[in-house]
Amino acid sequence: MPHHAVPQTNRRHARQMRKTMTDAELKFWNAVRAHRLMGLSFRRQLPIDGYIVDFACPEYKLVIEIDGSTHGHGQQITRDVLRDERLSRLGWHVIRVTNEEATRHLDDVCTHILRAIERANSD
Repeated sequence: MPHHAVPQTNRRHARQMRKTMTDAELKFWNAVRAHRLMGLSFRRQLPIDGYIVDFACPEYKLVIEIDGSTHGHGQQITRDVLRDERLSRLGWHVIRVTNEEATRHLDDVCTHILRAIERANSD
């Protein structure tokens, strides 16, 4: 996979975000880190083309965004749509889940991820 130049400010911001994950992000990370989800390799707070995504499985170009309550309102919705479209043009598939889904229905979230990878492999 080709790498894009990542500005130092994005690298620093991503590093800081890794240290201050939300409870939902931490719960998800503990479920998928170290190849715990069917041997898949995930990275957290990964810079991609000017954005920092919450989690990514580079092998399958899959992004997982865990959204708090602000993502369902106003301009944030528009920003998320534009971001998802940009990532899609780069070949990434974005799955968005809420904090509640990540904390209360983590098994369902993981199943959804595995099905998305399965569908991508069958195309």
